[in-house]
Amino acid sequence: MTDLIAEPTHPEPPVYVIGAGPGGLAVAAELGRRGVRTVVLEKADAVGASWRGHYDRLRLHTTRRLSGLPGLKMPRSFGRWVKRDDVVRYLEKYAEVHRLDVVTGVEVTRIERGADDAGRWVLYASGGRRLVGRAVVVATGYNHTARIPDWPGVDAYEGELGHAGAYRNPAPYAGKDVLVVGVGNTGAEIAADLAEGGAGRVRLAVRTAPHIVRRSTAGWPAQRTAILVRRLPVRLVDVAARAMSRVAVPDLSAYGLARPRAGLYSRVREGAIPVQDVGLIAAVKSGRVEVVAAVEGFDGGEVVLADGSRIAPEAVIAATGYRRGLEGLVGELVEL
Repeated sequence: MTDLIAEPTHPEPPVYVIGAGPGGLAVAAELGRRGVRTVVLEKADAVGASWRGHYDRLRLHTTRRLSGLPGLKMPRSFGRWVKRDDVVRYLEKYAEVHRLDVVTGVEVTRIERGADDAGRWVLYASGGRRLVGRAVVVATGYNHTARIPDWPGVDAYEGELGHAGAYRNPAPYAGKDVLVVGVGNTGAEIAADLAEGGAGRVRLAVRTAPHIVRRSTAGWPAQRTAILVRRLPVRLVDVAARAMSRVAVPDLSAYGLARPRAGLYSRVREGAIPVQDVGLIAAVKSGRVEVVAAVEGFDGGEVVLADGSRIAPEAVIAATGYRRGLEGLVGELVEL
């Protein structure tokens, strides 16, 4: 393991990168290419920890050719839509090829400006470590801390409640009545996975109907289209996307998923990413996934929905997003 304190042969403190995910590894590789001594700190026991923890069936929603990091292409053997485990293998190889100095098992809990005028940064880490760096790159990602809304009555809910971040596969839910809350890409795919994997009943709670797009149409990936249109006027893209959607995506209004009124690109600009279909459309049309109103609260063993109805699932999976979790790490250093 690397000595985290500046060594006699390296009087200048290193740049510390916090997080050995794709972003952190790519930054470390580029700094290394420019001759900047860099140490990557990772709280888990291996690189790509967040990817290792994703659900089993996950594949990248971006194509292999457009998903590699600087300095190393993803191998063709991974196929067009790269599996979770192949992403992990790629990140391991990336760290090896670029000879990155990765120290695992070290969690940074606080960053402060150095007391002197040398422009240094002080990092406080697990094991009582106090590290000094010439610069710090925080690469802990947007999906750092699971977020479950503070629904009324949720603390007294009598059923099983978990976050989508803890979901791996449908096996524990075989034969069960499951409610998935949230219809982003994660919620949509988990609902489809449960329906295909033997859950007794699957319902999907939706507050705002999403734009659903095909992952590819006639072999042309949606990602390529997004790249081509990103500099075009928003209104023009909205009109084109609406026309394309009517051709490629069936109307699911009768099943509870009406076509959104707001344009696709307008919603993207607001931070709402379209849902790539990897099984949701078929599951909804076949009745294996039932769309219900948004969750308003909990009452004992029941879930209260926005339309006033109540349901009593055995398990609830909250696909309700994450927080960046930077408050404790950076404090008042940056505007959150």
